[in-house]
Order: sequence, then C-alpha cells, then structure tokens
Amino acid sequence: MKYVAVPVFCVSLLSLSAEAEPLPPDIAQAYQAAGMVMKNGQWTGCPDDENGLATIAPEDYRDINGDGIADLVITDNGTYCYGMTGQGFSLLCKASGKWQVIYASEGIPTFLPTKQKTPGGWPDVMIGGPGFCFPVMRWNGKTYVLNRKEADSGGSC
Repeated sequence: MKYVAVPVFCVSLLSLSAEAEPLPPDIAQAYQAAGMVMKNGQWTGCPDDENGLATIAPEDYRDINGDGIADLVITDNGTYCYGMTGQGFSLLCKASGKWQVIYASEGIPTFLPTKQKTPGGWPDVMIGGPGFCFPVMRWNGKTYVLNRKEADSGGSC
C-alpha cells in the first residue's frame, strides 16, 4: 500500500460556509494537484486502466478538519492501479489559494471521530479495503502516520 503525505498547513481568514461547490476551473486545479490526468474527457489517476475514473462526490467537498474551510476528497477507481480494493483517494486542502494534497493512498477512506490534539485538527483516517483489519492513519501536526490497526467493526485487531 502506498502512502503519500506532504506537510502542508491550510490556513485562511475566509470561511467557505456560504459557498456551495468549487467552480469548474478550481475542480480542474484540484484534480491536477492530485496527479490526475484527463483521458477521453474524464479525470483519472490511472490512465492505463480503460475503466479508471476519478470523481468528487458532493459530500467529499466539506470542512474535514474543522477549520471552517472546505477540504476535498478525490476518489479514483480502477482495479488496474488499485488491485482488489479498486479505489484510491487524495485528501486536499486549499493553501495559498491552491489545492494541495495532504494525504493520498490506495484504499477506501473513512474519517473517524478520533484525532490527535495537534495543530490542524485532521481526523484519523481508516484505510479500508478487502479484509477485516485496516490501518488507521493519524495526523501528527505535519503528516499522516500509522497510528493503529482497527477491525471493520471498530475494535482493535
């Protein structure tokens, strides 16, 4: 499983609580920041997969770390690049007016209510996929690191 973490601090004096969704040029910049490419009119992180498709669900554009600024999760699908899980994702925030990747991994992200009491306030992320025991990544103030493993029912394993 690949993990990519970049120390980025997303700070803004503006609140996006009244803004509904990013404008299309902003979406394109987010896809590009996440390493996606346009193929046959669709964004994908896996251009070698004919069925690969990157998407942003409406619920994935929201304030994830509780700072009042909307963050973004881009989901990329396809078994060619993501194996049995069939999915990868990128977590992005806006810093200095541009989308920046905070964390990217193959797997299915579940944002948990737990988090380290560090600057930034990013929640723990359980990385789901096939099986019963999943890694839980925790923000340490600079990057996401492995914190524990958790069963899909919420217990330890």
